[in-house]
Amino acid sequence: MPYSLYTSFERTPIFAAMDHNNDHSTIDYNRSFAVGVLLNVVFVAIEAGYGMYADSLALIADAGHNASDVVSLLLAWGANALAARAATERRTYGLGKATVLASLASAVILLTALGGIAWEALGRFRHPQEISGMTIIIVAAIGVVINTLTALLFYKGQKHDLNIRGAFLHMAADAAVSLGVVVAGIVIITTSWYWIDPVVSLVIVVVIFIGTWGLLRDSLNYAVDAVPKDVDTAGIKTFLHSFDHVIRIHDLHIWPLSTTRIALTVHLVVDSDTLDNAFLSTLQKHLHDYFGIEHATIQVENVAGAKICMLDEHANG
Repeated sequence: MPYSLYTSFERTPIFAAMDHNNDHSTIDYNRSFAVGVLLNVVFVAIEAGYGMYADSLALIADAGHNASDVVSLLLAWGANALAARAATERRTYGLGKATVLASLASAVILLTALGGIAWEALGRFRHPQEISGMTIIIVAAIGVVINTLTALLFYKGQKHDLNIRGAFLHMAADAAVSLGVVVAGIVIITTSWYWIDPVVSLVIVVVIFIGTWGLLRDSLNYAVDAVPKDVDTAGIKTFLHSFDHVIRIHDLHIWPLSTTRIALTVHLVVDSDTLDNAFLSTLQKHLHDYFGIEHATIQVENVAGAKICMLDEHANG
């Protein structure tokens, strides 16, 4: 009976050691996005204002770069809002994939920005530029504080959500760049080592590139419906085969519906006609609790019917 199968599974040592506290609930980041956008809009205005006051093209250009980060935050925020909308008859999975597209766009935008910073740094090796006074250093220090605070708003969520990771990396990258400006500015003012500016910039670019490349890779995998890297496919197969009446499984597919929700479909070939909805409910509950599968579609096939289907497939092949 399904209940005996359920209790047998619970006593299986390989699964008893697994974490029962997997939390796959969706966190509302609307307030975080609102605060992040507000902080960065204010900083862009301050930076652009001081740039014009100090006649600093570098500050004005950086204000433009930070404005692009506001756009990236708005993009991630919009995707997050779209993912929360209910499914429709035309879009039966809803708009969760918008978060995947947003994370992919964030990775591309950030890599493009890193390329621009690296190009500018290489140019400064040939033509070193003097840091024009304490104004730039002070404004950059303000940028460190604002971008760090914004990044912290998304720190927890970035571990489990690619869309949130994109927002986090943008803010963390800006904080690092601003910190580099502060450090390089202080060193140049005290030592006149103008080469320290491009060196610091390139080091920051390399560090940020490593994290951004991972974001791009994971976003591309999600976009083509690859199995998310945190999903234990082998463990799922072991779990499905752990039931006494399951002879074999086939057509197992696992893919992301969004950056936080995962779907699964599978056919189970069984040797019993007594399995009911309680059996399927048990499977779905454990797939959710142990493996983070939000949507599981399971088709149960009697072994005799499965053999007939296989013969038909060979005949048509």
